[in-house]
Amino acid sequence: MHYSLDFPNGCAIVLLELGSAEGEVMRGLLRGSSADVAFFFLSPGGVSGHAGNNKRECHGETGRGAGFSFFFGAAWHERGYAMISARGVARAAVVGAVVVLAVGGAAFGQTHAPWPTDWNNWSDPALWVTVGNPGNAGVWSGYDYGGYGPDRICGAVGYSFNMGKFEVTAGQYTAFLNAVAKTDTYGLYNTSMADPYTDWVWGCNIQRSNSSGSYTYSVAADWANRPVNYVSWGDGARFANWLTHGQPTGAQNGSTTEDGSYYLNGAISDAALLAVVRKSPEQGGRYYIPTEDEWFKAAYHKNDGVTDHYFSYPTGSNNMPSNRLGTPDPGSSANYQRFSYTIGSPYYRTVVGDFENSESPYGTFDQGGNVSEWNEAILDGSWRCGRGGFFDFGGDTLLAAFRGNDYPTSEWYGGGFRVSEVPEPATMALLALGGVGMLIRRRGLGR
Repeated sequence: MHYSLDFPNGCAIVLLELGSAEGEVMRGLLRGSSADVAFFFLSPGGVSGHAGNNKRECHGETGRGAGFSFFFGAAWHERGYAMISARGVARAAVVGAVVVLAVGGAAFGQTHAPWPTDWNNWSDPALWVTVGNPGNAGVWSGYDYGGYGPDRICGAVGYSFNMGKFEVTAGQYTAFLNAVAKTDTYGLYNTSMADPYTDWVWGCNIQRSNSSGSYTYSVAADWANRPVNYVSWGDGARFANWLTHGQPTGAQNGSTTEDGSYYLNGAISDAALLAVVRKSPEQGGRYYIPTEDEWFKAAYHKNDGVTDHYFSYPTGSNNMPSNRLGTPDPGSSANYQRFSYTIGSPYYRTVVGDFENSESPYGTFDQGGNVSEWNEAILDGSWRCGRGGFFDFGGDTLLAAFRGNDYPTSEWYGGGFRVSEVPEPATMALLALGGVGMLIRRRGLGR
């Protein structure tokens, strides 16, 4: 097992657990790396070896310190290689401490926005941000305003609502499939999801086993917190219905996926899915695919009151963000293609919240890049709207003025979604009061 850590200066640190120091493992660590320098550290057990990245060799040796054996090596792309080693307890202990501090205690070298303890507990506030300032004004978006798609005023929302802090992950979607897709009547699973390794497929590594009537689904741990892809607009609506019903287990019917926030009743064609509209909270709706205004406001509004003030990018900036994933990320960064991919094969998509200092003003992550996200808008009578760009497209697609579109049945490698929640007004007021109470308590503790 290994965990990698990338720094903005082009250095990658890799911490290897006991028994995983074989050259092939280390070679795999460097393959596809964009780092200029790579250092290797091994936990207890002295080893030696070498690794390469198909261009350069990386050599090293072991040093003993504080009861641990560490393997050190460095590889400079385009500069040959240099070797770094440590001898003695003090020096090895210092290097080990530097690694631990750099890792920050977060998933062994992976820093990210705070995650919930249980990804499938959708009542956990850690999965949501509250988007307030009801009654704010919108702004123009579309082709005539420096972007793409039909012109429209976007972002005005007359109520408070919750927006998913993260994109729906492969792990969350796997839980959904295991609950309602033993037969999979309405095609919630796309077989391309199972193939993350083939170019231009780039699935999210959700595997299906057994036969219809007893299907089971699984996803590897290193893929679970990356966004799901190959989901249609209808799949997202069915996921929202499932959440609205309290995540039940059973066949795909009115009590699980076909009614709730949306009345789908077996809708699987483009025409049928274009006709679907959301139910209000008073009609039994709760969790939704965001409206375009909800999505736009959560991504771009400056969260400065009832204003028409918006940023151009969903990272709280008017300047195109970097696509560099640093540790920690320096802010205003996103996963899109800018001369190169943010991360390479096989993942391409970062774990949600990996750009931990690049949230929107309301606190959402990855509304720019990673995967394009469905919303409810209908464009030109034939398409549902998608926003935010994705890992394989350029930075212009992250712009507030950019409105993408696709057929609502479309399932592809760059398409995912997040969900919004619109509780009944009384419930929303209680949540707001609870948030004020938490703020007062935290301020009191900070004195």
